[in-house]
Amino acid sequence: MKLTTLGGSAAGIGTRQGCSSYLVQEGATSLLVDIGPGTLLQLRTHVDYRSLDAIVVSHLHADHLADIVSLRFTLAYNPIPAPRPIPLWLPPHGIAMLGRIAQAFDAPDSGIDWFTELFDLREYDPNAKVTVGSLTCSFHPTVHFVPCWAMRIGTGGIRDLAYTADTGPAADLAPFIDGAAVVLAEAADSGTAKIPFQDRGHLTSQEAAQLAAAAGAQTLVLTHLWEEHDIDAALRAAERHFPGLILRAMPGLELRWTS
Repeated sequence: MKLTTLGGSAAGIGTRQGCSSYLVQEGATSLLVDIGPGTLLQLRTHVDYRSLDAIVVSHLHADHLADIVSLRFTLAYNPIPAPRPIPLWLPPHGIAMLGRIAQAFDAPDSGIDWFTELFDLREYDPNAKVTVGSLTCSFHPTVHFVPCWAMRIGTGGIRDLAYTADTGPAADLAPFIDGAAVVLAEAADSGTAKIPFQDRGHLTSQEAAQLAAAAGAQTLVLTHLWEEHDIDAALRAAERHFPGLILRAMPGLELRWTS
């Protein structure tokens, strides 16, 4: 499998990098996970966006979804059309959200067909699995400020990719990601906020590292970081709790492993 980071900034776009978006590839399959603002530019440098086998969105916050509008315009007006509508898997109520986005960016009387001309829209059942080519994606609810789902992506073995999406530590993701080879974990929380444990919507780098260690992962990729926080301190905190390889998600980061 191959993971390519297209953006790893937290809710605000960072310097020379966009927000959450990750390209997962295995064999001939290309799956895009989230499509945050500022990431379509990176996507085009790594794959023909017209040939994506699917896009799967973890939740409906703009920093994980906003470039779907940029992609829609690119597909609609590029001189070379896509061979088919791209399957777009959204969380529950996602299609209604896209309908409102269409009204905002097209016209007040616009409908969901503004998107369905170019995307094959589907809402996933979080209790079921989504198969995209050679990859299978399963879901687990997180603790966040809107409904959000972590993902486990693989080929049927145990050396999967586990993506926390946005989550607080009370989500208890450890059983869901157990045995994953790579953990892609958000670490937006600096640890200074006075929010009760059960209500927190983000992880610290230490908590991300502890989660990856509990899973027995070989590699931890820290993402969804604010550059205004002390990144070096966050990485050092993670190193104290995870013995494997720790990487920071930056545009163009590529990671390969045997699934």
